[in-house]
Amino acid sequence: MTQKHRTLFTWDDLQFFLAVARTGQLSTAARQLRSSHATVARRIDRLEFVLKVKLFERNPRGYVLTNVGQRFIETAERMETETERLQADISSGLTTLRGVVRLSAPEGFANFFFTERLTEFVADHPNISLELVTIQQIMSLSRKEADVAVALDPSKAGPYVSEKIGDYSLHVYGARSYLADSAPIRRRDDLLDHPFIGYIEDMIFAPGLDYLGDVHHGLRAKFQSSSIFAQLTATRNGLGLCVLPNFIASKYPDLAIVLPDEVTLRRSYWLVCHRDLRDVPRIRSVAGFIAKAYQANTQDFTRNS
Repeated sequence: MTQKHRTLFTWDDLQFFLAVARTGQLSTAARQLRSSHATVARRIDRLEFVLKVKLFERNPRGYVLTNVGQRFIETAERMETETERLQADISSGLTTLRGVVRLSAPEGFANFFFTERLTEFVADHPNISLELVTIQQIMSLSRKEADVAVALDPSKAGPYVSEKIGDYSLHVYGARSYLADSAPIRRRDDLLDHPFIGYIEDMIFAPGLDYLGDVHHGLRAKFQSSSIFAQLTATRNGLGLCVLPNFIASKYPDLAIVLPDEVTLRRSYWLVCHRDLRDVPRIRSVAGFIAKAYQANTQDFTRNS
């Protein structure tokens, strides 16, 4: 009498599952895993066959987790975390710091601060492949749209941990050429005589970006954009006044602060990640680099003039 052989899934299968779950695309997962589109599809099919469950719905836009798949990802991520902790225990140095990290960050922080330090990051972490997402919305950490996020507010719910990076200050700015040719501004009420530039009201993805009401309750933006870069460009071109972070606007000598002693706003940046990922070496290294970079440049973020 022969014993029936039962096929079991392996840790490699789970890595393929996690890559597809996080990206929703076979091709993207294949690039991350340095594999092929066909191999990834075959490994997913094998895993579903072994488990006798459907983990993904296939559609023209990609792979979407089923309810069973959503539950299974929690188990797979715990196994991933424990595996990386084990690797950290038995290894040392850069060998533990490898893999892909997807970082979500606001456009201003990403483009005007973090990317300027990418050379340093790559030199310190040559085995980490970084994906930087600057889409103007809140990325879902629960669906693995991002591994770690720079946010304007700490997480108030869910299995997440938040660590404050630090504060940053903002002022009303205008192009020097615009201010020279426009009505003088001596007090807050004078701001009402000038066009303002700001975010599209119904597309503000974080309450902290709703600046104008904090400057003056009567202000409304004449030109609105979801992009801080577009707002900056419009301000430099003399389209009006704009609330800008000092660490961005101070780079441009053609801009000047309006009412520096009367109007100062303060906001904060936070690092947010899933609590199961906070001790993963590659995640911890990215978070640590961001915190260290901020501390080294605190004066640029918090100065008031």
